[in-house]
Amino acid sequence: MDIANYLNMDLLRISTAGSVDDGKSTLIGRLLYDSKQIMEDQYEAIKKGSERRGENYVNLALLTDGLRAEREQGITIDVAYRYFTTPKRKFIIADTPGHIQYTRNMVTGASTANLAIVLVDARHGMVEQSRRHLFIASLLRIPHIAVCINKMDLVNYSREVFENIKAEFENFSTKLQTTDVHYIPISALNGDNVVERSENMPWYEGPTLMYHLENVHIASDHNRIDCRFPVQYVVRPNTDEFHDYRGYAGRIAGGIFKPGDEVMVLPSGFTSVISAIDTANGQVEEAFAPMSVTIRINDDLDISRGDMLVRSNNVPDVGQDIELMICWLSKKTLLPKGKYALKHTTRDARCVVKEIRYKVNINTLHRMENVEEIGMNDIARIAIRTTQPLFYDSYRRNRITGSLILIDEATNETVAAGMII
Repeated sequence: MDIANYLNMDLLRISTAGSVDDGKSTLIGRLLYDSKQIMEDQYEAIKKGSERRGENYVNLALLTDGLRAEREQGITIDVAYRYFTTPKRKFIIADTPGHIQYTRNMVTGASTANLAIVLVDARHGMVEQSRRHLFIASLLRIPHIAVCINKMDLVNYSREVFENIKAEFENFSTKLQTTDVHYIPISALNGDNVVERSENMPWYEGPTLMYHLENVHIASDHNRIDCRFPVQYVVRPNTDEFHDYRGYAGRIAGGIFKPGDEVMVLPSGFTSVISAIDTANGQVEEAFAPMSVTIRINDDLDISRGDMLVRSNNVPDVGQDIELMICWLSKKTLLPKGKYALKHTTRDARCVVKEIRYKVNINTLHRMENVEEIGMNDIARIAIRTTQPLFYDSYRRNRITGSLILIDEATNETVAAGMII
């Protein structure tokens, strides 16, 4: 493959979710195998591993279940990332756990995803974990969701079973903020509708999973309207060749930047004009999310890590009193008046929890008010006050400037993933 074409290909980030034994690892193994992404020695290794386990088929789940405990129990515990490429697109798949106690791992894997594959066992239909995963996918604003109804071979490839489960999901998803949801009947074990169309389900006229992954439209997933550039590092080489070079490095969080554009620096409010935009491959005439670039400006302004370059006429919210939806990740409970360190884009601060507004019941989506504490895997709305102003957008508008994490200062443990309302 031409290296230039490879570098310019779209990258689709995928997160898988589903209950235990729904077949997430098998599905990923099948995707890799049927799309010719597995080396011969890898295939031989999992074939021998399957034989040692007494299985009379090649267990493709062994490709992703890397931990010994995962292989012994036949479950996924930690997030496993797999990378592969087809002629149309590059992919990163996060194989996330199904157990309720690993919901935090699912949040980790899904936080950067463009698309979520939600797996359902055709024999069981929608269960509590299905609702939890669909709700988290909606909460994390994953733009595209593919509901794969797996193990269709165990229900005789029944169209009625597929339609009933699809109706269940559609009824639940009307309560969520999901827009692009596709339903695909598959058998990961046998490969039906994964990469190749299934001869066992002639009644299904939609795309295979691989076709959907290769063709789903992701160009509009990034915010190209609101210009946001959190400064990560000030580049000063101090060499003879670059004696007076001063650039501001970081990853664009939104909008499009071009040389000649006027930008404002937050929090100072000073303005300047972009003189050049540098990348690892040289200067560019425009840069946009999610590119990593170094921006140079005409004036010598005091800019450091944690500052943000924006447009004068399009400024994010600036404030210290912030409302969040959080997924609590720690075994230690969240208490009102608790104090935590906070990371938002490239900015570090500290905060205090002013109030727990409510906790969400995942099954009914009802709000549980007057809650005293939040435990691991709970999803809740809280109000915090930070020690210094943050430059933020709502998570609905921008997933990068609208997200943050809370950290326990005593243990340095990440205790919560937060979405700004």
